[in-house]
Amino acid sequence: MTVGEILWVSFGMLGQILFSLRFVFQWLASEKAHKTVIPYSFWVLSIAGSIILSAYAIYRKDPVFILGQTPSVFIYVRNIMLQKGAEQRESQGAGVEQQRQEVKAEA
Repeated sequence: MTVGEILWVSFGMLGQILFSLRFVFQWLASEKAHKTVIPYSFWVLSIAGSIILSAYAIYRKDPVFILGQTPSVFIYVRNIMLQKGAEQRESQGAGVEQQRQEVKAEA
């Protein structure tokens, strides 16, 4: 193998490691919460791993690999957007509830 090929394989392995680590992060977060959860880091690792693996697949000119990885990046980004929106709604709802409690306490 040439140096260039070794670098590309190493780059692809990095992508695979990042992509696989997402499950470790998800498992640890679920154990900590004592229920199944999908943390923000799961989606970040999914995006990073998929982008790297997509680049590697394009380098390899592997249409099956490209089709398997590239579209998922958009799904992972959308999931982060949905998660952030839900967190914002929750925090706004908590703020409204706190204001209600303060009004009740004043009355």
